[in-house]
Amino acid sequence: MAAAAGIVLALVLKFLLGWTGWLTSFFTAALLFNVVLTGWSFSVEGKRRAKDRLASTLIYSCFVAAMVPLVLIIGYIIVQGAPALSMDFLTHSMNGVSASQEGGGIYAALLGTLEQVGLAALVALPVGIFTSIYLVEYGKGRFARSVTFFVDVMTGVPSIVAGLFVYTFLLLGFGMRPFGAAGSVALAILMIPVVVRSSEEMLRLVPRDLREASYALGVPKWRTILKIVLPTALSGLITSGLLAVARVAGETAPLILLVGYTSRINENPFDGPQATLPMFIWDQLGKRTGSSGEFGEARAWGAALALVLLVLLLNVVARLLARLAKPKTK
Repeated sequence: MAAAAGIVLALVLKFLLGWTGWLTSFFTAALLFNVVLTGWSFSVEGKRRAKDRLASTLIYSCFVAAMVPLVLIIGYIIVQGAPALSMDFLTHSMNGVSASQEGGGIYAALLGTLEQVGLAALVALPVGIFTSIYLVEYGKGRFARSVTFFVDVMTGVPSIVAGLFVYTFLLLGFGMRPFGAAGSVALAILMIPVVVRSSEEMLRLVPRDLREASYALGVPKWRTILKIVLPTALSGLITSGLLAVARVAGETAPLILLVGYTSRINENPFDGPQATLPMFIWDQLGKRTGSSGEFGEARAWGAALALVLLVLLLNVVARLLARLAKPKTK
């Protein structure tokens, strides 16, 4: 029976590969594998074991289906971006380098991204953590429910809406030109709900018994939060904060409105346009014209790989800091 199923599967794959390509064939093969395996299990192992095998097979199939696009995207970025990534690419800017010239780099864009994301984190992390402390430790009644509702709404707000809000009230309201810190304000708006929700969950994981024991010793509530609750949840708070930073590091839409783009190195985020990695990619892809298009495309892929590595580094740092800050159990 298994041999017959294999022959049928091979014939179906041959037919599909000739008409629809490898991607459709892959998912069709997975579907046929589940069907054939389930039918064999019902006939040989019995109804109960067959249901268990079907559920397990579907879970593993969904896992593979979720991992395949991620692996393909990461692999393609590495293949395309690795040739452009070098020390010169990281330490030079595009100032004075035309689209038809080889060379240049992402130094100005990398510096702008780090400064703008850093400023956004300085605003969003304290606001988000203090808001989560209020919701967990003090929040009761209609006002707390309203705060939770608006935080949930802000979580789903598109990034371009946050950029348009800051553009209207900051740039147009005060007659300013685009500058780096304006992008930080929009990024902070996007970060705050993420920090609030994730930090709130971390604080709720702290056992209630720890709080009650502290109160029984006569320790005030504010001191209990400072000395008991926050140290216990510190690893989770660090992780949630750095993951929120990684979430906004690749935002592009608000930066188009608020920051602009310049090829020169601008170390002051409060004065004039500033380059960022997303805007660098957007700018270089826009210069894919004529015979010089290969240079812009190569630089864009190199910047994309650098951005992926930056987000990966933030996630690794979050894991390490969370492990170091984890309270000792012995």
